[in-house]
Amino acid sequence: MKTVRIAAIVLALAASATLAGCSSSAPASSVAPTPTPSPSTAAPGTVGDFAGSWGTVQPGQPSLTIASDGDFNGTDGCNALAGTGKLDGDTYVFGPFASTLVACEGVTPWLNLAATATVADNTLTVFRTDGTQIGTLDKR
Repeated sequence: MKTVRIAAIVLALAASATLAGCSSSAPASSVAPTPTPSPSTAAPGTVGDFAGSWGTVQPGQPSLTIASDGDFNGTDGCNALAGTGKLDGDTYVFGPFASTLVACEGVTPWLNLAATATVADNTLTVFRTDGTQIGTLDKR
């Protein structure tokens, strides 16, 4: 328990150093119909089309960077998050991840609810554990 608390404090300090404000009057990313995923062409041990940077780097807006090995980091627009995931067919599966828990006025922190994602037409579509689409991020 003490290790978890220390890790959370370290992550919170790192996030507070990198986040330059949490409030935004901009609405959360729009939720659109689910596009058809692209067939996976990922090399073994990589996450293929999912690797890269997604979303916009602006205060109050979600963004995510996924490394080719599945590790990811980003922000839900307010809270920093980091973890690792893997490819399962044409779906990226978010593994356990750490997130800060800052309350930010005007920000809808949907990215911290991510369970899976698909890619189609340079758009990352993110889903909850129940399969409900919760948002999209465009590749940058």
